[in-house]
Amino acid sequence: MLLVPLYEHPADRPDAWEAVIRSAARLYGVVLNPANGPGSAPDPAFATVAQRLRSAGVRLLGYADTDYARRPHPAVVQDLLRHRDWYGTDGVFFDQVSAGPELLPHYGRLSVAARAAGAATVVLNHGVHPHPGYLDLADVLVTFEGPWDAYEPDVVPEWTAEHPSERFCHLVYAVPPGMPAAELAAERGAAVHCAVPGGGAHPWGTLPYALEAAG
Repeated sequence: MLLVPLYEHPADRPDAWEAVIRSAARLYGVVLNPANGPGSAPDPAFATVAQRLRSAGVRLLGYADTDYARRPHPAVVQDLLRHRDWYGTDGVFFDQVSAGPELLPHYGRLSVAARAAGAATVVLNHGVHPHPGYLDLADVLVTFEGPWDAYEPDVVPEWTAEHPSERFCHLVYAVPPGMPAAELAAERGAAVHCAVPGGGAHPWGTLPYALEAAG
């Protein structure tokens, strides 16, 4: 299952967004991120894309940066409410999530707020394997985000094997052509994944390899 974080404006990359929409049946979901969050006002182009994705039955996750618990709770909640009200998201993608047990209460409150706001799906992006207690707070944990050269030798902790693979996601960028990123994610117990060729400071501006043919 593909979780697609396409951080490009629809006006700049219309073909890429069309490819995502045409591939609706293959997607776990799409992360909407108009402006490192929902922005300060609704964006008509993103609203149109969001409506088309919803009509195609795609799960929409609004991007909200938690800055490793440094962003105030109300600011993060405001992001998810704006995503819901402006773009009709039915879930949330919390980014830059802490991994240690000491911040479980903080993220527990955010998860409760997201559910109260109507989020049917909560994704926590730690980018690394966190304390297993975070599984109680979310539907999916992103337990790897990074480049291919770090992913290939990555080691998966044993506790993950005790849980369904649908609870874990791996996001891999700077993947050379032909590398078996999807197969490796499956072997490591992550049924949700995304592998893109892009690298540098903005890797999520490129389509996943699995969708390139649809572009």
